[in-house]
Amino acid sequence: MKSSSPRRKRSTGAAERHGGAGHVRLIGGRWRGRRLPVPDAPGLRPSADRLRETLFNWLQPDLAGARCLDLFAGSGALGFEAVSRGAAEVVLVESAGNVFSGLRGSLARLEGDGNGRSGVTGAASAAAVHLVNERAEVFLANNHRTFDIVFVDPPFDRDLQRPILQVLAEEGHLASEALVHVEAPAERSFECIVPAEAGYRLHRERRFGDVAARLLVR
Repeated sequence: MKSSSPRRKRSTGAAERHGGAGHVRLIGGRWRGRRLPVPDAPGLRPSADRLRETLFNWLQPDLAGARCLDLFAGSGALGFEAVSRGAAEVVLVESAGNVFSGLRGSLARLEGDGNGRSGVTGAASAAAVHLVNERAEVFLANNHRTFDIVFVDPPFDRDLQRPILQVLAEEGHLASEALVHVEAPAERSFECIVPAEAGYRLHRERRFGDVAARLLVR
């Protein structure tokens, strides 16, 4: 659920509408049920709940203690969901100013909630979330940390999946056996999206309407 430019891909589902602003709901973990606003930015739409639920079912065995990176954060639903379910850290990168302001507001509200739902295993903490207001390409060029899980869901009209995957692999941003989630138009094949020389393996794949979700391993 990403936005790094005013224009965005089409969604597999609309956000809940409330007073002209959309919301997405975190679906698991200690922050389950918390609502995140979707800024009223041109073309900004979240991925459908069913896509996110499927993705986090895939990721759940690997989330505890994971270091996560969300390169086109948008509403922050993927990154906040990861922390809610036990990730040790998530970096959310977002370049659009008004969307980034929405992320800061969401983080402040989650921080005010403390550790979320009582009786749920794990210690979701807003302190585990780090927000970065810059383009994904700039972040990758200036940072050399490694991550266990990376979310790559850029605006579809910018065709950034392939170059971003190349940089992640070549510049050492991925830990051993890292998992990389990629969303792209369903008509685009694995070979179109994933550079063969980068060493990725397809772990999971599912189509949601006109969007394909792929989980890669490298």
